[in-house]
Amino acid sequence: MTAQKGSTVKVHYTGTLKDDGSQFDSSEGRDPLEFKLGEGMVIAGFEKAVIGKSAGDSATVEVPPEEGYGEPNDQLVFQVRKEQIPPNVELEKDIMLEIRTEDGQPAYVRVTDFDEEMVTLDGNHPLAGKTLVFDINVVEVA
Repeated sequence: MTAQKGSTVKVHYTGTLKDDGSQFDSSEGRDPLEFKLGEGMVIAGFEKAVIGKSAGDSATVEVPPEEGYGEPNDQLVFQVRKEQIPPNVELEKDIMLEIRTEDGQPAYVRVTDFDEEMVTLDGNHPLAGKTLVFDINVVEVA
């Protein structure tokens, strides 16, 4: 059986960055990733790489930003006064913080810079703007 829209698949994968080869994610040592094709549960480029594959197939695919996490959006980078950060948070570059949007929904931002007065936060996905490389092994197609 080949994977197609509506199929539930299980895959093992390793994701690396094209620019430096560093690994950002892997299913190694865990259960395979299970998702249903066509439901947007994974990034478009990953899903596209699995379509047409059968159990036992492998693929290496390069995923450009437009099929991954998109290009960075400058409007998602903003500054807040340092006193707006809870006092129990020890500020460090690249730590993730959970904030609430104006409508009360949780959102995650990354600390990109800070000084005595201001903290710069980035709401872009950490992999936005990056070309990703996935090694994918299809375990099961149902």
